[in-house]
Amino acid sequence: MDPASLFHGNLVTTSRILHTPSNFAKTSLIHLQETGSLKATKPHTSRRSGLASYLFFLVKSGYGTLEYEGSLHPLKEGDCVFLDCRKAYSHRTSDDLWQLRWVHFYGPNMGSIYDKYMERGGRPCFHPQDAEPYEQILGELYEIASTQDYVRDMRIFEKLASLLTLLMEESWNPELRRRKALKRQNLQNVKEYLEEHYMEKIQLDRLAEQFYINKFYLTRIFKEQFGVSINSYLVQIRITHAKQLLRFTDRTIEAIGRECGVEDANYFSRIFKNVEGISPGEFRRMWQS
Repeated sequence: MDPASLFHGNLVTTSRILHTPSNFAKTSLIHLQETGSLKATKPHTSRRSGLASYLFFLVKSGYGTLEYEGSLHPLKEGDCVFLDCRKAYSHRTSDDLWQLRWVHFYGPNMGSIYDKYMERGGRPCFHPQDAEPYEQILGELYEIASTQDYVRDMRIFEKLASLLTLLMEESWNPELRRRKALKRQNLQNVKEYLEEHYMEKIQLDRLAEQFYINKFYLTRIFKEQFGVSINSYLVQIRITHAKQLLRFTDRTIEAIGRECGVEDANYFSRIFKNVEGISPGEFRRMWQS
């Protein structure tokens, strides 16, 4: 059992659990490192950098500031913070001493998750309309970490995934996204064109000419807006349609490839296997058996 500790120092009173996850959790799951709550007893600054960790905390009361990536953010009751602790950061309570609840966690795929959070307009600091769901998850994490449940790491993973889902849903900056959209061309029409014409031969040069966009700009902005390259998105559409035809028709694999915009049957089979891990024929047999 990971004992909860109550610490009375010169600067804070804190209750925390330091968690040691299993090797399985470390290598395969988003896992807990530390969770707890604190009340500052004096104004002070905490500085960290280079930690293999991600930090989420909720300001329960009081005021303070966060310095992160060259910006200073004021914090007040109800504010939330989500940081990549590999980068330098510091936070300071004001004379109106704050109380915090926090969790440090990590995982083999957290870097890409945090990148996606930022790509969607997430901010290191935000004020949710309702902080209760965040506080509830933090409380449940603390309770689970203090038990000897034999599936504790899986239950922790479930709660951390719920926390990340909340962050993806609520912690974004619509004003920033609108400002960015005004600075660049919206490529929704290009995306819709791919969805309607995936069965045709589509070349980047001709696509750029059709929409009067420089092809290099088109490539870069499409990936920024939709999180995937034009070619990868086109492959996704084609493979999705191919799977429907393989399951629900008796057309040949060659005919299905042509209907999905791929004339070369060998190339169609190759890209299908790259995406699905099995050949078109194996996919058909698996679903029709």
